[in-house]
Amino acid sequence: MVLVGGKGTRLRPLTYETPKPALTLVDRPFLNYMTEWLGSHGVDEVILACGFLPDELKKVLGEGEPGGPKLRYLVEEETLGTAGAIRFALDHLDERFFALNGDVLADLDLTALWNQHEETGAQATLGLYEVEDSSSYGLVDIDSDGQVLKFSEKDPTRTGTGLINAGTYVLEREAIAAIEPGREVSIETEFYPSITGKGLYARPLEGYWMDFGTRQRYFDASWDILEGRIHTEVEKHSDGVFIAAGAEVDPTATIGPRAVIGAGAKVASGARVTGSVVLEGSEIGADAVIENSIIGPGVNVAARGTVGNEVLGKNEIGETVNA
Repeated sequence: MVLVGGKGTRLRPLTYETPKPALTLVDRPFLNYMTEWLGSHGVDEVILACGFLPDELKKVLGEGEPGGPKLRYLVEEETLGTAGAIRFALDHLDERFFALNGDVLADLDLTALWNQHEETGAQATLGLYEVEDSSSYGLVDIDSDGQVLKFSEKDPTRTGTGLINAGTYVLEREAIAAIEPGREVSIETEFYPSITGKGLYARPLEGYWMDFGTRQRYFDASWDILEGRIHTEVEKHSDGVFIAAGAEVDPTATIGPRAVIGAGAKVASGARVTGSVVLEGSEIGADAVIENSIIGPGVNVAARGTVGNEVLGKNEIGETVNA
């Protein structure tokens, strides 16, 4: 199960009309990276707990990619929180299942997490990830057997490495069944503390992990995918440049270092796109300069226009950006 009910506020204006899981990341909707990851660990069906723009999400993602897990959609009529949303889906879940936050880009070893869960007889097992700066995350303390001892809230004065909740879980259906249906419940601040010492385990996992959802992380994720720091099906490009099939780039335009030009996008003569993502259907005019920016679908940048350190969406700035 993947929780995709959020509004993606940190990526506005791109997410005003497009839910974050449906945003293009390099060459595909972001959520397709998650389903590829799940499929590589034997998952054949993914339930999406939707809240924001569910029809648009289904329009973009459909029933899933060929050969990958089948997608099913459950729409919350009201906000139920991370644990409440899982409880809402209880009738559609197996006795044991993965649950993931829908803003995780990762290639962590889910099979190892599943195996430990079975070996310990846990009610819930959290995937943990070590970060260099733990100040903006909640830390999880475990003993030598993997039992969770306590959760520490975010502390901006704290520095240094630490193990954080990676938003990746194995859960027992019976544990979730104990949650009162129809009530808003947070899995992180209410459910897990309630079962600490009662079958709650965790496992540190190695690999790549990112909480995707800000402009900077959108950039970082794009370059990490293209430059091969995360294992995906996307072809590696050491220069961080990707030009999608169907994009039209004039031979005199400069693309990169690090740039993504989406399907159907047009980059005119003399234009320069560096450290930026130009999404599908956008047009960059002659001699325009785009630096460290995300140009949303359908946005037109006028000839000789300059865009730097911006996230532009058509629904916010209109049809054309001028110099």
